[in-house]
Amino acid sequence: MTISPADLRARETPKTLVLDVRTPGEFAAGHLPGAVNLPLDSVSALLPELQDAAGRRELFVVCATGRRSADACNRLAAVGIPATGVEGGVSGWTAAGLPLEPGPAPSRAVWAMDRQVRFAAGSLVLTGLLLGRRAPRARLLSAGVATGLVYSGVSNTCGMAALLAKLPFNRPAPTVLDTARAALRD
Repeated sequence: MTISPADLRARETPKTLVLDVRTPGEFAAGHLPGAVNLPLDSVSALLPELQDAAGRRELFVVCATGRRSADACNRLAAVGIPATGVEGGVSGWTAAGLPLEPGPAPSRAVWAMDRQVRFAAGSLVLTGLLLGRRAPRARLLSAGVATGLVYSGVSNTCGMAALLAKLPFNRPAPTVLDTARAALRD
């Protein structure tokens, strides 16, 4: 189940809570006003708090484009927690002309996930091509990355982003979860 950005804007009340499942770096770059950062990988850690919050407030989930929020909504639905995704994510929100709120400056500079994926994919392709000058089989690295990118586009999933999200600098600081936990209790 999803809601358009305009409809969400019209329904905003103290009884609504927007959960932003992007990384803390993406959240800091700009988020929906009043949203709480709860990175996708941390959703399962806060299920009791989410269950309690869903009993008192209507939960809406947003990400960059809608894929991660759909995943979060499915995870929540699997354990009986109702949540609604925001169509088009933050991209859809800004396309509708709605304002973003700047986030707190992150304690460490982390690139947005899409930028990390572009950098990693480009680096691997370039490495495969350069090594391929001496060892032609190294070009298979470039072909593998290209295949992964095509699959990513067709399936609307990204294995490389899932891998990069597990790196230490992409993991949320404990204070991010403490902030989310406090917002869910309010």
